[in-house]
Amino acid sequence: METAETATQAAVIVAIDGPSGTGKSSTSKAVAAQLGLSYLDTGAQYRAITWWMVSNGIELTDPGAIAAAAQKPEIISGTDPSAPTITVDGTDVAGPIRTTEVTSKVSAVSAVPEVRARITDLQRSIAASAEKGIVVEGRDIGTTVLPDADLKIFLTASPEARAARRSGELKGADVKATQEALIKRDAADSSRKTSPLAKAGDAVEVDTTELTLQQVIECVVTLVEEKRASK
Repeated sequence: METAETATQAAVIVAIDGPSGTGKSSTSKAVAAQLGLSYLDTGAQYRAITWWMVSNGIELTDPGAIAAAAQKPEIISGTDPSAPTITVDGTDVAGPIRTTEVTSKVSAVSAVPEVRARITDLQRSIAASAEKGIVVEGRDIGTTVLPDADLKIFLTASPEARAARRSGELKGADVKATQEALIKRDAADSSRKTSPLAKAGDAVEVDTTELTLQQVIECVVTLVEEKRASK
């Protein structure tokens, strides 16, 4: 007979989607760490393949060139929420993938269907191998990557709040310029034909505009615990 303790430890797959600056990464890492789950930042994988394309001189205005190279880099994501790692062909790229150059080009690369197919397969295999469950964050997790996730959460926030948070992360960044860049990226990600940024019909929406990070974490932890207890 299953005890209450083992029942609460059922493996659970959690999809957390939403645009930049909503607190996705901080929330996802903290929730995974608190609940003993694995963690995957899918955006880092798209940044990693973009970094590889830039580093190898792939013509990023040519979708055909991007598609032809999509299978070449080996991308490995570490799923420990307290110390997530990402390597490309054995090189640690956790720092390089956060440059403004990569940020400005990731939407163009990630819009190419062959890139999305490659990275989506990678994400699904990582989620399937997470024995205790996993928190997967991104833009199309609940809709495309893991449509059968146990729990889907869509984080939102006002453009002003998101820009303020993101410019705080990018020390000294211009808030207005950051806001314009976020809106431009949202438009690109929401309008692309393949796996656009969208809220799944069965996702729980959490507006983080007026919430502290800790409040968002507590909200999501509660949702995950409720789902895990009901499995």
